[in-house]
Amino acid sequence: MALTHRLELRQSQSLVMTPQLQQAIKLLQLSNMELNEFVEGELERNPLLETPAVESEAITQAGLEPNVPLADIEPQKRAEADDWISSSGENNKEDPSANLDTRVEDVYPDLSGSDKVGLNDQGWTQQRSSTRNDTGSSGSDYNLENFVQEEITLHDHLADQLSLSKLNDVQRLIGAHLIDMVDEQGYLRGSVESVAIMLGTEIEAIEDVLEQMQRFEPTGVFAQNLADCMRLQLIEQNRYDPAMQALLENIHLLAAHNFSGLKKACQVSDEDLSDMIAEIKHLNPKPGLQFGSVTVQPVVPDVFVRQNNDGSWLVELNTETLPRVLVNQSYYTVVAGAARDAREKSYIQDCLQTANWLVKSLDQRARTILKVAEEIVRQQDGFFSYGVEHLRPLNLRAVADAIDMHESTVSRVTSNKYIGTSRGVFELKYFFTSAISSSCSEDMVSSEAVRHHIRQLIDAEQADAILSDDKIVSSLRDKGIDIARRTVAKYREAMGIPSSVQRRRKKRMAQQMAI
Repeated sequence: MALTHRLELRQSQSLVMTPQLQQAIKLLQLSNMELNEFVEGELERNPLLETPAVESEAITQAGLEPNVPLADIEPQKRAEADDWISSSGENNKEDPSANLDTRVEDVYPDLSGSDKVGLNDQGWTQQRSSTRNDTGSSGSDYNLENFVQEEITLHDHLADQLSLSKLNDVQRLIGAHLIDMVDEQGYLRGSVESVAIMLGTEIEAIEDVLEQMQRFEPTGVFAQNLADCMRLQLIEQNRYDPAMQALLENIHLLAAHNFSGLKKACQVSDEDLSDMIAEIKHLNPKPGLQFGSVTVQPVVPDVFVRQNNDGSWLVELNTETLPRVLVNQSYYTVVAGAARDAREKSYIQDCLQTANWLVKSLDQRARTILKVAEEIVRQQDGFFSYGVEHLRPLNLRAVADAIDMHESTVSRVTSNKYIGTSRGVFELKYFFTSAISSSCSEDMVSSEAVRHHIRQLIDAEQADAILSDDKIVSSLRDKGIDIARRTVAKYREAMGIPSSVQRRRKKRMAQQMAI
């Protein structure tokens, strides 16, 4: 058999993951905050991108009509607008000498009347004020937020007490380091030994400073665990006796609601144990939280759902979370015409392609999110109408097949996206639940609906009729939900609900304390 060489042409299709395609896929799974950060970075890198607000403000600053396209603006005035855009960040920065008089008045309130101190070319002078209003501030610079008191943090509060204490300089250095180790709840994170090694001193010196700083307000700060925090507060209230000491040493029994073991460890009666537990409950387990802390950013929905008059559901995007960017074609024409060599032309052309791609990708992302959200609402209309009990089993494939998309695309779209409804704000992935068979019909039951039924049964139980997992299984089967006991136990533990034995102890103790 002879071997020969020959040329053949074959045509085939393949998907090439270009950098732009990879970025488009990445945009799908970004949250609204991450997307805005990404767009801000692109605005800084790409000179052809701009926001509608900046363009409108630039036109106004240049004395132009806001509705006139940039292409129809005179070259000189268009240049003024472009100059204002490029220098807008610098113009917003305060000149120290220009506003020095305002800061002096903040330090010296006596100068806030008709006379004020200013700085001119010749140096310090006094000048009459003709622009101040009755509030003592110029009308253009008046801002009510300047008069809002700054929130005091726990570290600031502890540092103030340290500066007023009778500790010497070395002890204050140790105290400042201990303050830096206190978290927002008031607990000391780290061991005394590590502090001694870091500062190169004896452990006894650290313990002595720590003991004195544990008397700071609020009572309970600088504790190393929950029992230590409660001990400090009980000492302050003069209620730290041997019985309380034994209770704190066996606080794990209290967490497990093992009251018989606690009574034996503390050697007290049922009545005394109830009084001790009542005192424990009145203590503050997180004393540091009464001071300023980091503000938690609330979840902002990406999509809203509301009901129409005819009973149907209307799904709409939250436009407030969507970044708005424009491609300045006029600026591209000017810069491309002034390019001097091939490198500059290539750069401006790449900027134009990147800008057009970003605008197109943002539009496609918004359309995809809306399309997926509409299908989820259509599939789960029972939940929006009647509640969690009517949540249907749903998976990614069902939604992907319905809207002719790939499962991975639906997964990316539903990641870190939230939907605002009349029942609250939910993550889009909340509506994807596994299925549990129903004995009374061919329809499957959502696992989230089963969890809701379990919680309802446990919330309604009485102290003398605590439901075991077997009884919960029997009650669910009466409702047509076929479920195994181990599944009930798994769902109960996932919801943080204790066992029937622990719930019985807790309810009986609550009854005794009520008496």
